[in-house]
Amino acid sequence: MIRKASLLLTGVAIGAIAAVSVTQSQNLLSGAAVAAAADTYRQLNLFGDVFERVRADYVEAPDDTALVESAINGMLTSLDPHSSYLTAKDFKDMQVQTSGKFGGLGIEVTMEEGIIKVVSPIDDTPAAKAGVLANDLIVALDGESVQGLTLNQAVEKMRGDINTPITLTLSREGVEKPFDVRLVRDVITIHSVRSREEGDIGYVRITTFNEQTFDGLRDALDEINRKIGRDKVKGYVIDLRNNPGGLLDQAISVSDAFLERGEIVSTRGRRAEETQRRNANPGDLANGKPVIVLVNGGSASASEIVAGALQDHGRATILGTRSFGKGSVQTIIPLGSNGALRLTTARYYTPSGHSIQAKGIEPDIEVIQELPPELAAQQTVEPRGESSLRGHLSGESGEEGSGSLAYVPPDPKDDKQLNYALDLLRGIQVNSAFPPDPERGIPN
Repeated sequence: MIRKASLLLTGVAIGAIAAVSVTQSQNLLSGAAVAAAADTYRQLNLFGDVFERVRADYVEAPDDTALVESAINGMLTSLDPHSSYLTAKDFKDMQVQTSGKFGGLGIEVTMEEGIIKVVSPIDDTPAAKAGVLANDLIVALDGESVQGLTLNQAVEKMRGDINTPITLTLSREGVEKPFDVRLVRDVITIHSVRSREEGDIGYVRITTFNEQTFDGLRDALDEINRKIGRDKVKGYVIDLRNNPGGLLDQAISVSDAFLERGEIVSTRGRRAEETQRRNANPGDLANGKPVIVLVNGGSASASEIVAGALQDHGRATILGTRSFGKGSVQTIIPLGSNGALRLTTARYYTPSGHSIQAKGIEPDIEVIQELPPELAAQQTVEPRGESSLRGHLSGESGEEGSGSLAYVPPDPKDDKQLNYALDLLRGIQVNSAFPPDPERGIPN
């Protein structure tokens, strides 16, 4: 009985000591948190002091809103190159780009020596129906000269609410005087997927990942299969060169289009519980036919998710040069009427568990596209890569890649990477990396 009492008392004593230790630790942690909070408030007071001094003493009266926006943007861009503040207008423009639809005229334009020039009208749009031609020069919009406007300012003026009119004043070679064309804005869809038949091979170019991309891919594959014949198609080339990325869910859907099962991508944030994994569903839109994915130094983010997933599962052979290496995820956090916050919240990983942040996707077959002599002489095209960006997030492994050139010849006959891919699918070229091993890269 005495022994039992002693054991009990000993247990109580140990419990009391543990309780005291925990309480002391909590107090220490609480004190550290209070000290950290106090330091943060001191820094915020410093910001307030500087802000008021600038407002009071700067040589000219500053714009308060611009000052605050610049301060916020400075804070975010100090984190990494992809975190930033979006003003209300910037946020709206971003939503337009990712939606893939907007009210406009359907003209692809560029600027040459201060002049707005039509690259091409988009089929079945107000511009095409009104007879706007490639190489037309846009002299004025609603009677107001475009001289002095930036390209973005001119584009903004041409976009607007559906069913609203605008008059373009055009100058055309062979026409003596500028003339007016009245257009009514309509819904314009940004076609992020373009396709064609290369004999018995389907070629699909994906330029960005917006809300229309997966639907565009599915329609492109259906059209190719209809024209060539589903059983006669030898394979597909998916061209992701110079694709800067876009929506994560669309990258997952495009990857899923070629996979029957398995992980597509995982995203891992600051805390372990934030890890998310996305898996493929049964169904291969390419019917198991060979797939070659083209990448280069301009293939980034969502493009690398697709290339990494298909590479790790052995579903596609990756051909070209090392991709950009943007392996981080940005979350858009709306701030009401004050725009939005674009904040880097996670890194993404390929199915085999590799982060490509600042490293990129290594192609299975490296094919270097040389620059034409005129560009090589000007040295205007430099290798691109995440690792070259100031303040970039480091890769978890510490390995970094230098990026690669992002040049694609305008004429397909000069496209060394594309032609090598076509020759592989036709059996003219042979390489040990094609077809790929379906078991590579994925741990058992």
